[in-house]
Amino acid sequence: MTTDNGRSGPPVTSTSIFVLSLARRIEAELTNVLGPLGLTVARLGLLGHIATMPGTSFSDLARMSGITVQSVHGAVKALAAAGLVRDHNARAGSASTIEITPSGARLLAEAERAVAAVDDRMFGADADPVHRGLGEAVRAAFEGRTTS
Repeated sequence: MTTDNGRSGPPVTSTSIFVLSLARRIEAELTNVLGPLGLTVARLGLLGHIATMPGTSFSDLARMSGITVQSVHGAVKALAAAGLVRDHNARAGSASTIEITPSGARLLAEAERAVAAVDDRMFGADADPVHRGLGEAVRAAFEGRTTS
């Protein structure tokens, strides 16, 4: 769509497209702050799930994360190799009991501070008023609820 002066018209007004575009900006911001910590958004999610549910299983993590059990095995193996989590029953045929290590807890706290800085930048007092309002609406919609 073009206007009388030849410029492009307004951007797509689809809510889905707007939210997806914003989500990509947020993911890029998170990638920038988590990368130096050696984390991705997905690994941060796994670490958070493990921290809040000590003794969780690979199946539970896969269900909460929306990925396959095989993918969880690979990610948890990498987190364990980095000393961030441990599996007390890492034996074939036995149920796993995965938990965060003190090192993992320290990294998680550092990552949470980095994420809070992104939240503030994207949705805080100095953010675009539309983004600020969206952040307030999302927080209100999920207040008191846990999500995965």
